[in-house]
Amino acid sequence: MANREALKELQTRLAARLQAAKAEGVAVASWLAVESGAQHFLLPLAQSGEIFSWTGVQPVPYTQPWFLGVANLRGTLTGVVDLAGLLGGSPARPEQALFESSLLALNAALEVNAALLVDRLVGLRGAQAFVASEPPAAEAAAYWGNTYVDAQGTRWQELSLQALAQHPTFLSISA
Repeated sequence: MANREALKELQTRLAARLQAAKAEGVAVASWLAVESGAQHFLLPLAQSGEIFSWTGVQPVPYTQPWFLGVANLRGTLTGVVDLAGLLGGSPARPEQALFESSLLALNAALEVNAALLVDRLVGLRGAQAFVASEPPAAEAAAYWGNTYVDAQGTRWQELSLQALAQHPTFLSISA
């Protein structure tokens, strides 16, 4: 009970600090920037969970090629999805590249026990890091958000993890 109250107090303090930072005009990071395949993605911090280094993944037979299998992450069996593979890319990764990649667990609030394989964590980004943005195409899947362009001309695709976790393709891992 004491742990639950301490956690609640910590969450309240963090929320108050974020609100104060916004009120003072301090830039607050909104996204975790990652690279997967040849693409750059912005994943909402509120929908992202813990980050893990690559760990052994047990393959699951008769599943989609982008579903890599299950991994034991902090004592919980978690489905591992190759983000680039799911979104249409098919990056062939040598074993060494997997050891340099990361697993990003989805926030527990999304109620999907899954982690995304990403090739590289780039850092935190806020809206002020970009010089332009474009809305998603009318025919784009519900999980596609705006595309942002940074000062170097790199295009970053916003990806709603909440919408992705509810998308039929994501939920249908059987081959």
